[in-house]
Amino acid sequence: MYSLIFAESAIFTIFVVAYVYYTGKSLTGPYPKDVLELPIFASLCLLSSSATIHFAIPALHKGDTRVFGMWWFATLALGTIFLVNTGLEWHHLIYEKGLTISTNLFGTTYYSLVGLHAFHVTLGLMGLALGMIFTLLGKLQQAHAARAHVFALYWHFVDAVWVVVFTVVYIIGR
Repeated sequence: MYSLIFAESAIFTIFVVAYVYYTGKSLTGPYPKDVLELPIFASLCLLSSSATIHFAIPALHKGDTRVFGMWWFATLALGTIFLVNTGLEWHHLIYEKGLTISTNLFGTTYYSLVGLHAFHVTLGLMGLALGMIFTLLGKLQQAHAARAHVFALYWHFVDAVWVVVFTVVYIIGR
């Protein structure tokens, strides 16, 4: 997992650097300041999901699959809320503000960076859903705690990347 996180960090670094490099270089609008709103609620949901997955792991280490399942489900729900809000933001940007990936340089770099993150959230949600299915079927046991912990590392990585993406796109690049 550490190797995957390292490789993914390199990919995200390239996308972040490209976004920063091209910030302010669009010749036509819309511009970030004209269309972007701070996704505070969605961000709080995603960042809270790091806490919920953190609480899930010790419960599984103790063999308490019921408590694990509650925290794991909360993580899944919070991540889903984040992804749905990202989709709503994109719908607003595309259909109400006219920003697509081909509108201008800002649109290209915005959808590339935020889309890369959304893709990773989607993969994480698939893993969370699979873990939830195993939990509901009674197939998840205390012996699987180390595997759940490894997956939690990925989820923490996705959350940490969002802090960078949020800062670069919605604070610095705005």
